[in-house]
This record gives sequence, structure tokens and C-alpha cells, in this order.
Amino acid sequence: MSWRSKRIWIELIAGSRKTSNLCWAFILFLGSLGFLLVGISSYLGINLISLFLSQQIIFFPQGLVMSFYGIAGLFFSSYLWCTILWNVGSGYDLFDIKERIVCIFRWGFPGKNRRILVRFLMKDIQSIRIEVKEGIYARHALYMEIRGQGAIPLTRTDENLTPREIEQKAAKLAYFLRVPIEGF
Repeated sequence: MSWRSKRIWIELIAGSRKTSNLCWAFILFLGSLGFLLVGISSYLGINLISLFLSQQIIFFPQGLVMSFYGIAGLFFSSYLWCTILWNVGSGYDLFDIKERIVCIFRWGFPGKNRRILVRFLMKDIQSIRIEVKEGIYARHALYMEIRGQGAIPLTRTDENLTPREIEQKAAKLAYFLRVPIEGF
């Protein structure tokens, strides 16, 4: 999603609060909870989950391994839920023609470096670069080349844009910033 006027372009960046992440976190939580309950059922000898008979699963080694997988899955699930709660990776790209500055802001993990803000002058922008990787995992990415700092990615790694969409986005941004495009 973006907002644009004659002098300012704001590109909103979606973070980890996506439907797919919510689905995976929910599935991982339920699956790992199931593994843990089956492991505990085999240890206690009672049926905590009615689908499995605790007498069929011996605690050592099956129940122990299922308990381990359940605990590990709960840790991964809690990590996913925390990234969703904190909306890690969200932010915005601000291009201000009037002030001649570019601001790239992202939210990170909690701590003293939670706010990630990169500011630089528009005169330091060398070009907008399109990178295309073909193959099984084809990927199209958009970068901004900054003098003395290298390339800053402008598209997410999981953002699946078609070659035409990435070219249009690069052309509009390059025209707005009055810089050349590399990588066609």
C-alpha cells in the first residue's frame, strides 16, 4: 500500500501480521500441544487425548520423543506469536522531494534497537536496481543503490511480484526520484 503526492511518496510495509503467519502459528501451536499431551499421557498412563490410547505408546522412547517435539514446537509457536504481536518488519519508506531526504523505518524485536531508522539525502541515491533470479525459486527484488552504503532492499523477500509489476514499481520510483534504473 502506498500514498503519493507531488512532493512525498510513502510506501507502507506490511510486517509479520499476515494471515499466513497467523495460520502457521495456530497450526504449530495446536500440533505441538497435541504432541506434548500424547507424551504426558504415555508417561501418566491416562488418556488426555481420546484419539490415542496411552497404553499403545510407551513412554521410553516414543512418549519422550513426542514430549520433546511438543516442547520444541511450543517454543517455535511462541516465537511466531511474539513476532506477530510485535509486528516485526513493518514500517514505511518515505521519499520527500521537498526536504530531499529518504527515510526507511522498520520495527524490530523489542530492545534498545527496536526502532530501525535509516535516513539519507536524495543526492546520495545512485540508482534503482532490479535483481532477477530465475530458477526453481524465481525471485524479483528491487534495491536502491546508495553512494558509499551499498544497496538497500525495497521489496520484501516473500513479496512475489511479477516481472512486469517490479518493472512498473521501479520505473515509477526512479521517475519520482529522478534517478536511473539498473538491471533490465
